[in-house]
Amino acid sequence: MPGLRALIHPKFVKVRAKEAFCELDMQPFSCILKTMSDVFAALADETRRALLDRLFIRNGQNLTDLHSGMTMSRQAVAKHLHILETANLVSVHRQGREKLHYLNPVPLGDIVHRWIGKFEDARIEALSDFKQQVEDASRSSSHNKREEKRRASQ
Repeated sequence: MPGLRALIHPKFVKVRAKEAFCELDMQPFSCILKTMSDVFAALADETRRALLDRLFIRNGQNLTDLHSGMTMSRQAVAKHLHILETANLVSVHRQGREKLHYLNPVPLGDIVHRWIGKFEDARIEALSDFKQQVEDASRSSSHNKREEKRRASQ
């Protein structure tokens, strides 16, 4: 937590006011799209995706655990984690002196519903139509075969 001086420093206030202005844009869906663009930007990096995969396998890891096995410095991993926190893909909980990182699947679910869901609906509808066409063709061919057998037996 920054000290009282940092809170009343004009530079700090301007940055905070600018951030608040950006977050409270009155355009429809702009706040949602801004956070989604943050999520897409965070997911664009392979290292951050690897960190998310590690948290998916074992949630609640500290920086040391997440850094082990990585080919970059501990500070670089911390910066990547900060970007994931900013995008709300990772939540941090303090346990004593440790910061434990947890995967937050909600922004990913929002992306699935907003962007992937509309394509899935069209695909599912196309599969349903195809199934209906196959069933109709199957019914008509089995009906035609029965008619041919009946005619052949007469």
